Amino acid sequence: MPALEVWGDPIDHSLSPALHAAAYAELGWDWTYGRRRVAEADFARELATLGPEYRGLSCTMPLKGAVHAAADERDARTDLIGAGNTLLLTEGRRRAYNTDVGGIIAALEDAGIAAPASARIVGAGATATSALVALAEWGVRLVDVVARRPDAVVPLQALGEQLGVAVDAAPLAARSHRPHPLTLATLPGDTPVASDVAESLAAAGGVLFDVVYGHWPTALASAWQEGGLRAVSGEGMLLHQAVLQIRIFATADVSEPLPDEQAVVAVMRRALVGG
Repeated sequence: MPALEVWGDPIDHSLSPALHAAAYAELGWDWTYGRRRVAEADFARELATLGPEYRGLSCTMPLKGAVHAAADERDARTDLIGAGNTLLLTEGRRRAYNTDVGGIIAALEDAGIAAPASARIVGAGATATSALVALAEWGVRLVDVVARRPDAVVPLQALGEQLGVAVDAAPLAARSHRPHPLTLATLPGDTPVASDVAESLAAAGGVLFDVVYGHWPTALASAWQEGGLRAVSGEGMLLHQAVLQIRIFATADVSEPLPDEQAVVAVMRRALVGG
């Protein structure tokens, strides 16, 4: 029986087991999907213990860089970002993929958000890197990155040059921000954000897409909603990146749709609400 797991630290909050179990049942696959708490320092050791029944892993923070390092092969997005969230363990190889980028794009489109000419990213960590690549693939050519430390934006500016995107840094504590039609918040859900900072960002207007789904509403989402603006949670990203993972686990081809994929997505969406 093929076995799969989601790894991370922490991991108890993960909704991935519910999503994958629902999809596997709908597809009629006799696959198992569990969860395992794995610290970054323990990743290589844990990976080495896996038997041949393991088909793949979903990996969340703080393991995405470790996925890149452990892979024999990597897709283009994983190579570009330096981080992956999916390992396919078949044919004696470790193949790494990044489905966060595709998950962000699909979630934005699923939410009815049109591709803007410019956008803002809040945060400058690993998820911000995936967000920048997603925006670039979506056709966005101007991005402001709001971060506590301007130097943290420098790697994103270098990546922006590769992608043909102008990336400007802005301090998180600025009293005002340049308006954009879309803001992507990539801060962890438990990150403290002062009310005046959240209100200043919300005052710039536009739609907020927050990658957080477990700590909803976030401080930023609350500021947007209080201002009468739309705030979208990261549940859609979680759903769509999982769909792409399952495609990979099925055929190693992220572009190959699942059998009756529309029905699979529907049961996964119901599992997400139930989770």
